[in-house]
Amino acid sequence: MVENTGPSRSAPYPIAVIMERVKLANRWATERWDAKGVVRDVMPAGSAERVIVSDEHLTQILFPGLTLRLHPDEAEGYIYNITSPQPKLFIMWRMRDEVARPESLSVSYHEGARWMDAEECVGGVALPPDLVPWIAEFAAEHYRPEPKKKVRYASNKDKGVASRRGGPT
Repeated sequence: MVENTGPSRSAPYPIAVIMERVKLANRWATERWDAKGVVRDVMPAGSAERVIVSDEHLTQILFPGLTLRLHPDEAEGYIYNITSPQPKLFIMWRMRDEVARPESLSVSYHEGARWMDAEECVGGVALPPDLVPWIAEFAAEHYRPEPKKKVRYASNKDKGVASRRGGPT
């Protein structure tokens, strides 16, 4: 049996997401949902979401029990993220029962962009600094840059290749 000595694919601790609803006073929308942040989840496993802030204009709900997992094929996206001036944790959420519920977490710029391209609801919040070394170790172990391709320039010596610059030949 081979033992994996590299970093785990699951975050060193469970994560809880804070989602915020702001009531709006306009005719096109009555409210706006945003991911506000993440914290270490200290609630017992299987705990339900709970309202942590509530007034007439603003509601914040804590959603526990989420896990951040890393994937070897996303290593380049992790490196881009953790080396950026403001690393992010991307949260993909969906509306269910009139509440924005987080469904997936990622620290890959590439995955976050794919979610946005697919027109999912995505929020980016500050990445907890204590996760950066774990992500960096995982990315360093799995990142394999693509080999550079040899650049080939067109030449009039190439057989069967005509230059389009000078007009038809």
